[in-house]
Amino acid sequence: MYIDSHAHLEMPDYDHDRDEMIKRALDQGIENIVTIGIDKEECEQAIKLSATYPFIYVALGLHPHNAKKSDNKLFDFIKENARHKKVVALGEMGLDFFKNWSPRNDQIKCFHDQLALARELKLPAIIHDRDAHEETLSILREERAWESGGVIHCFSGDFKMAAACIDMGFFISIPGTITFKNASILQDVVMKVPLESILIETDAPFLAPVPFRGKRNEPAYVRYVAEMIAEIKKVPLETVALVTTINAKRLFNF
Repeated sequence: MYIDSHAHLEMPDYDHDRDEMIKRALDQGIENIVTIGIDKEECEQAIKLSATYPFIYVALGLHPHNAKKSDNKLFDFIKENARHKKVVALGEMGLDFFKNWSPRNDQIKCFHDQLALARELKLPAIIHDRDAHEETLSILREERAWESGGVIHCFSGDFKMAAACIDMGFFISIPGTITFKNASILQDVVMKVPLESILIETDAPFLAPVPFRGKRNEPAYVRYVAEMIAEIKKVPLETVALVTTINAKRLFNF
């Protein structure tokens, strides 16, 4: 059994075959999926989806691409809906200095605000970090992020960064990029990081693993991430499945 710790099942990419896609996940041994809100509308859709499928859970947050939309009404919405029994985390939140779809100052403020809210609500934080490694670590420290804990989603740093995040009580989540030929840095991280600190994810519909690279991703493909981790760490696939499932249940408390 596997847990896909990060997917976006509410996105329109699945509007024509969502039920079939979810059935394929179950057929491939996916036990739970955490679907991730990135703005108010998608958070609302994620909650509705979790009401339909008992094995789907939700994270509520504002993606750094949408940080410019941040306002008090959004945070009131998150605080109110964080009480929902299927909400297990806040996020994804963080910094994206690669695309900069929101001004950096807006991203930084929104990241601070959401981390503070995670502490207040005692929910783990799901962190997006792209081309902002030092800034991400600095803000996590400033906001005492170890008080909420969480996961660095779609990890793209090196082992030094991974160790710093683990020291703050965060898990390292490995996506389908681990299967890419140019993934030597991430593969080094997987080799060195204890399995007890690793989660697996698809980030569906994005970042499909080999042999589906370039196509739409979906939770059924999380097995390919686990297989690559097992190969790198030279452990049985069943061990990766078991330990990452235990890790996810410990973090998200389901």
